[in-house]
Parts: sequence; C-alpha cells; structure tokens
Amino acid sequence: MADRETRPTTVWSRPERGARGPAPERSRYEITAAALALADAEGLAAVSMRAVAQRLGTGPASLYRYVGSRDELLDLMADAVAGELDLSAAPSGDWLGDLVGLALQSKAAHTRHPWLPELNDRRGEVLGPHAIDYLDHALAVLAPAPGTSRQKLEAIGLLGGLATLFARREAMAAVGEDPGAGDPPAQAAHLAAVAAEGRHPHLLAALTTAGPPPPAGPAERDALFERLLRRLLPAMLG
Repeated sequence: MADRETRPTTVWSRPERGARGPAPERSRYEITAAALALADAEGLAAVSMRAVAQRLGTGPASLYRYVGSRDELLDLMADAVAGELDLSAAPSGDWLGDLVGLALQSKAAHTRHPWLPELNDRRGEVLGPHAIDYLDHALAVLAPAPGTSRQKLEAIGLLGGLATLFARREAMAAVGEDPGAGDPPAQAAHLAAVAAEGRHPHLLAALTTAGPPPPAGPAERDALFERLLRRLLPAMLG
C-alpha cells in the first residue's frame, strides 16, 4: 500500500534522470519533439515508442529510460502543445477580450496539430506543467470577471471544448470529410422549399429573416468561434 501511495502518478512526478548512472543521451524534450513531428506528418496512430526511436536513430529500449510508456509520451505531447500558447502578456483587465484571445490561440494550436482532438478524447485529465500554467493564466485573466471559482473553471473548460470542436471540423474539411460542409446554397434552398410547404412556420420565419448562408472559410469559422464565446462566456459568468 505504501508503495502505491508514493509511486509517481504522472511522467512529471518522476525525475527525468536518476541520481546515478551515466549522463543521459536524450531528453524528454527531444523525444517529445520527435513524437510531435511524427504525429503532424502521419497522424496519432503512427506514434509508437518504436517509431519515435527510429526517427531519433536509436532503439526503442533506450527511450524507456526517459518515458515509461506510450501513454506517458502522449501526455508529454499534449502538454508540449499547451506550451505553444503565448502567456507572456499580463491580463489587461478586459477579461472577455483576453479570454477570447486565449481561446483563439488554443484553436490555432489544435488546427496546427489535427491529431490533438483525438488525443484529448483518449486521455484522462492529466495536466502537465504547461497546461497548469495556462490554467493559472486563464484564472488570472478572469480575476475581475463576475462568477464563482467553479463557474470560471467551467468557462475555461468550455474554451477547450469549443476549440477542439472547431479544430476537428476544420481538420475534416481539409480532407473533404466534413459532414457539415456540403453545399450551403443547396442546403439552404432545400430548407426553404421544405419550409415553404407550410408545415414548419417557425423555420420559415427564421429563414426569411436570416438571409443567405454566410461563407464557410477559415476566416468565417474564426469569426463564428469568437461570436459564440462572446455570447456564451458573459452568460456563464454573469
């Protein structure tokens, strides 16, 4: 029981190198960078200890001195992406604007690494040092905002969920697999024809006042993402 209680629970709980033994030839940073490059090039399924070792020109057994398992490697990868966010600016006092800026950074990071939503789906709530820095910074941004601590944590969680959702759709659209892309004008024409039959008066009224569907490019998706956040966050924290 004592061993179980004192055993490190995450890769960061364990020193990168032991107090004894030869000097390390690799680093977790180097191993993680190789895994990120592999995932960006070939997808998350391609990431294995063996494949990363091959990319580094070494044997897989040597990596286990630094990373105990593939799951630990995935945790390191997720935290490395969190480290890409720029947290250097002090909160401006405009908590909504600052939080939207963080969310746009998060969505951009998810878009740069299209495998990240899949990884987030598979991982538990493992927060590495960069993710903890992000959480603390977001809470600092929210210091002047109304709402309880629980509501603020939920709002930060909403940012991550929306960033993942939008990035997933962008990744699918990039390879022609987005089920929501289709042909917006044709979809709008179909809905208008159905509504005009008279059995869906509320839909007819909405379509009449909404106008034609907007374009669906990256800039429009970014604008929609920001609009949603600016509407949802004050409601959550009000």
